[in-house]
Amino acid sequence: MRIDDTHDPARTSWVESAQGHRDFPVQNLPLCIFSSEGRERRVGVAIGDFLLDLPAIADALGDAWVEELAQPVLNAFLALGAGPRVALRQRLSDLLSDEAHRDTVEAALLGQSEATMHLPCLIGDYTDFYVGIHHATNVGKQFRPDNPLLPNYKYVPIGYHGRASSVRVSGQPVVRPSGQRKPPEADAPVFGPSRRLDYELELGIWVGPGNALGEAIPIDQAEGAIAGFCLLNDWSARDLQAWEYQPLGPFLAKNFLTSVSPFVLTPEAMAPFMTAAFTRPEGDPEPLSYLAGGSDKPGLGLTVSAALTTQKMRDAGMAPHRLSEGTAADAMYWTAEQIIAHHSCNGCNLQPGDLIGTGTLSTASPDGLGSLLEISQGGKAPLTLPTGETRSFLEDGDELILTARAEAEGYVSIGLGECRGLVVA
Repeated sequence: MRIDDTHDPARTSWVESAQGHRDFPVQNLPLCIFSSEGRERRVGVAIGDFLLDLPAIADALGDAWVEELAQPVLNAFLALGAGPRVALRQRLSDLLSDEAHRDTVEAALLGQSEATMHLPCLIGDYTDFYVGIHHATNVGKQFRPDNPLLPNYKYVPIGYHGRASSVRVSGQPVVRPSGQRKPPEADAPVFGPSRRLDYELELGIWVGPGNALGEAIPIDQAEGAIAGFCLLNDWSARDLQAWEYQPLGPFLAKNFLTSVSPFVLTPEAMAPFMTAAFTRPEGDPEPLSYLAGGSDKPGLGLTVSAALTTQKMRDAGMAPHRLSEGTAADAMYWTAEQIIAHHSCNGCNLQPGDLIGTGTLSTASPDGLGSLLEISQGGKAPLTLPTGETRSFLEDGDELILTARAEAEGYVSIGLGECRGLVVA
């Protein structure tokens, strides 16, 4: 990834709301899929408070990607790799920053409040990892105080295959799941709605060019397989999870819903914000050879946050209460590139539009815990909200809001928008 004139902090857009926009200045230009009255699903780009309809300005973009950008999902375009993304980004940056192009482009803008957002891709497969070492340690301490991390954690990126069919875009209601749970005092399990519903603050990785079945993606090529990033909430029913996860792992506790933000933050937009990988403590094993190497700065310099609002808070006009905030690079023991290399090392074929979750991103600070399971210490230390309400886990009417922001000295900060979910009975 290289830094070029599209990252120039002096560059501004004739779209006035882009100036100083928290998430979508002209230096960002994330891709998305949207629809509106009179328009079917189509490829768009976020700029300020607007979406730019790319099929509507096909003539101004040129002939290179007309077919791919005319699709109702981004799979075909993401499959083309970095070259076309770089070229499209440069063209869009020029069109949106040069007043001479305003008459050509302005009619293709639509207010984001007028649009319905959709999943960016047709997701063939979804995999969720467990690379947040502080989260793994915090959770492990609740069950294995003397040995929180299992012996394999520092050798192999742990993950599981999730349910692609239940991935939904931000705003989809979170219907409280039912399943078996076994209270500690009970002799046998019972069936019913989860009483320990939780969120997980994660990032999602969108796969671009994949690999053929039987062929691995080497670590030094893994960066090229990453097409973009999003926010991801891996909703979790902790009581169901505790009863079912052995011996095979997550099932009903996880597959009822996964929420993602609608915008694909491209690696090109992230170029100024990439940083060093997690610093492994002295004495930790070095990564095995197939996980060693990669780019010079594989760490994601994104500050990720989670906030909660209850029905009582909304009725009182109160702002959401921040639950956590921390930097992704400080939480990820394994990088996105190592995730890609490991996922494919056995010949598993990744495909354009596949989604990969990082796992919960908790930092070492108590202010950076990415789940209520950690914040409430498994329910032993309930959180007190500004209204006086307490929460160990999520109640009906609670809404979770995830955000992420990239900042670096000398550059205009960019964001990922929001990933929201309202819990309903």
